[in-house]
Amino acid sequence: MKSCLLLLVGIAALCNALFAQADSVISFSFRNDVTVTIDYPLNFSHKKNTQLLFFALPNGNTTAQTMGKKMQQGDDWHFDIQHIAAQTKFVRNKLPDENIVVVYLENKLKAWPAWKRGHADYKELIPKLLDTVPRILSLKKYSIHLNSHSGGGSFIFGYLDAVREIPNNIQRISFIDSDYGYDSSYATKMLRWVKANPKHLLTVFAYNDSIALYNGKPIVSAKGGTWYRSKLMMKDFAVQFDIVVQDSVQVFSAFHKQVNVLLIDNPDRKILHTQQVELNGFIHSVLIGTKKESEGYRYFGQRSYVDYIQ
Repeated sequence: MKSCLLLLVGIAALCNALFAQADSVISFSFRNDVTVTIDYPLNFSHKKNTQLLFFALPNGNTTAQTMGKKMQQGDDWHFDIQHIAAQTKFVRNKLPDENIVVVYLENKLKAWPAWKRGHADYKELIPKLLDTVPRILSLKKYSIHLNSHSGGGSFIFGYLDAVREIPNNIQRISFIDSDYGYDSSYATKMLRWVKANPKHLLTVFAYNDSIALYNGKPIVSAKGGTWYRSKLMMKDFAVQFDIVVQDSVQVFSAFHKQVNVLLIDNPDRKILHTQQVELNGFIHSVLIGTKKESEGYRYFGQRSYVDYIQ
């Protein structure tokens, strides 16, 4: 126990030194099979409130690919489909009075559903992982945003499995085409969390993947994709949703816009899985419900963060 505390103190000192040197990324290993990469703003200040955003990676992607970069000949296409690093910089420019700290969560299997299946104690490990990051960063004022794409949603549902009640300091939960693991057993817990605090926001992005085709064949079963799961969630919430159509996106809102489900019709039966992130989806997951919502960008519109890609 003493050695663990000394380790945390040492890491905290290292992080403080890194902040002072204005380095922007640090990384460490958790339990040998999870890589935690922390991207924090150059102007980080402990005097500001911090949004600690845990981003659970999609299946098959590395942290570097998820962060993204300017493409050059021969680069793997995965570097050009999310651009979370550039979208983060866009958000920071919009919210200068807040520390936006993004924590990328990658496991050795590159798949959170598989990682959970291989860890019978995941209900203990996931909360410990979330608790470790603010401790080593010596954060005092912070809120947590659980965010995910694709199979990363399994990490969030793993956390929901682990807690009796969702803590108040978790202010946002976002599923960017990642709520494959949703079932009706989560509804009551999620609803209690939404109703407990007007600052709690749940955002769900999905497209009609139930009719999407790859080489002429369906990519998911009728009930296996995010389209069905998102609609099931709305049904389970048993509340009247307000509907606003924004171009090709239907926005369903409830509980004074604390719950927002953004659904995209898919008449051409395309695969729009990564586009929901790429086309400003991450930006929207952070800015929705703020005064900066849709300022300088449009969800599922043209990339608004191009100038920030490094």
